[in-house]
Amino acid sequence: MKKAKNRCPWVSENDRLMTSYHDKEWGRPVRDDRRIFEFLILEAFQAGLSWRTILYKRENFRKAFHGFDFKKVARFGAKDQARLMKNAGIIRNRLKIKAAIVNARLFIETRKEFGSFSKYMWSWVGNKPIVHRIRKMGDYPVVIPQAEVWAKDLKKRGFKFLGPTILYAHMQASGMVNDHSAECFRR
Repeated sequence: MKKAKNRCPWVSENDRLMTSYHDKEWGRPVRDDRRIFEFLILEAFQAGLSWRTILYKRENFRKAFHGFDFKKVARFGAKDQARLMKNAGIIRNRLKIKAAIVNARLFIETRKEFGSFSKYMWSWVGNKPIVHRIRKMGDYPVVIPQAEVWAKDLKKRGFKFLGPTILYAHMQASGMVNDHSAECFRR
């Protein structure tokens, strides 16, 4: 019998999609602006919901937001907002949909200022992942100081639905923070 891999305590072995996400994506450093934009949009839609809910709707989000092409999303207008509000495959929250469009425009502005959003984003952690010592679920912080400071900067720039808790989840997902538990094979 094959021995099961040790994974982070939040991963349910019975949920293949979550397991695959953990094993192949979560915590791996992301420096591609399009992937970063995808994570930011999905994290913003997660506000008040579970990541599992978003993950199971991810392909629908990809289609609805044109493969997370931030240039296309930045050009969305009223017809696109109406189309998204009718799309049962995504989270149909008017404020989050509007925020995704506004955030796409601001994402482009930030890219112009820094050369890439990745350079801007990674500067908040000194361009290398922060490594936490996680042993059990209770060891995961809700937020970290870097996420709080970054959230203030994003708010000042006009970004929506990207507060410190959401940004910390983004930092974990995009590898800015290594929060794989000490026993996890992905650590």
